[in-house]
Amino acid sequence: MKDNKEGKGPVGPQLNIELTEDIAEGTYSNLVMLAHSSEEFILDFIRVMPGIPKAKVKSRIIVTPQHAKRLLRALAENIERFERAHGDINETSGQGPAVHFGVPGGEA
Repeated sequence: MKDNKEGKGPVGPQLNIELTEDIAEGTYSNLVMLAHSSEEFILDFIRVMPGIPKAKVKSRIIVTPQHAKRLLRALAENIERFERAHGDINETSGQGPAVHFGVPGGEA
């Protein structure tokens, strides 16, 4: 499919995305807690440090069910590409929780 002359790509108008310097640095997370209501999925990204019994949520992302499904597909595709290029990702068991599914304290 060809781009047209009005700045529209093959799917429609192009989206100009800004990535600020502080956001570009990223935030490390080694635990994700997932919850959902009938309207949204909530992803809490947490950093757990060894020997420290308290952990803070570093970022909360709330998405629609449709976007959550697209995110699942995109993540699966990227993991598949990564493993083709770098080999299988070894999942360690018994190292503590990596992902928790549930509704912490009720629905949003």
